[in-house]
Amino acid sequence: MPATCPKQRDDCETPQADTASEATAALRSVRDEWRQAQARHAEYGANGFPSRHTIARIIDSLSSALYPLRLGPPELTPDNEDAFVKASLESALPLLTAQVRMELSYSEAQLADDERDVTARQIIDALASRLANVRRVLDTDLEAAYAGDPAARSVDEVLLCYPCVTAVIHHRIAHELYHLGAPLVARIIAEIAHSRTGIDIHPGASIGESFFIDHGTGVVIGQTAIIGSRVRIYQAVTLGARSFPTDERGNLIKDEPRHPIIEDDVTIYSGATILGRITIGKGSTIGGNVWLTRSVPPGSQVRQHQASVDISPTDPFD
Repeated sequence: MPATCPKQRDDCETPQADTASEATAALRSVRDEWRQAQARHAEYGANGFPSRHTIARIIDSLSSALYPLRLGPPELTPDNEDAFVKASLESALPLLTAQVRMELSYSEAQLADDERDVTARQIIDALASRLANVRRVLDTDLEAAYAGDPAARSVDEVLLCYPCVTAVIHHRIAHELYHLGAPLVARIIAEIAHSRTGIDIHPGASIGESFFIDHGTGVVIGQTAIIGSRVRIYQAVTLGARSFPTDERGNLIKDEPRHPIIEDDVTIYSGATILGRITIGKGSTIGGNVWLTRSVPPGSQVRQHQASVDISPTDPFD
């Protein structure tokens, strides 16, 4: 028989007060341990940290400002799209400025409050001035996806449906913020895209025009990767680091170039793993499931040895 609930309604719907209090105290203890270990006795209190939820809403607004008739509300027409774009930017950019300011409170604590305000506004003003070029580059990505996939029936279908487009829109905005001085907000945008699409692109990675990730799930592109123009990548490809240099104390050296350079017109098929600061020459093709840790010259065809497959006319386990 199903368990029955006590007659008192509150007993069914609210946790016991003692249990909640104990859990609250335990969480406080863990937070204190963490902060002490990290030499942080407070998490910048009133300033806070950038909010993933807020940034997700901001990036959606910026995406709709880039492609208003496809990613904006259904009632938009060419006659009113400029008004929508202006309203979207007037809403999203100040919110993004506030998020960047919170990052600066963390990363540039030595700055005075008014200096952080000015720096945050300068970063977002610079981003706004680059949005038109971001849109132009994204258009080349859409065209590459449409031209490269025989299943695509229109560029609109690519924009609305393909996870690679979502990932690349996020990346192109995040990449600008990363180099403008807001790497934490940029990384949050990248991880939002990762959660939404299964495609993991570090915002520091440099990617040329006409970039296409077919299918996309499981793709990983590291921080210092450099990808040329007209590059096509399939699912489960990794552009990663082979090793991590350390200093005399054994600490990882940050931001060292350690990921591959992929030159123009390269195709990398599914499951390939390319590691280290190596160069894949222009026009090369990297076959599926290849493990590669050395450079290859332009025009190379890299593939695994043919695997043997036995096919029996009947099931041997019958």
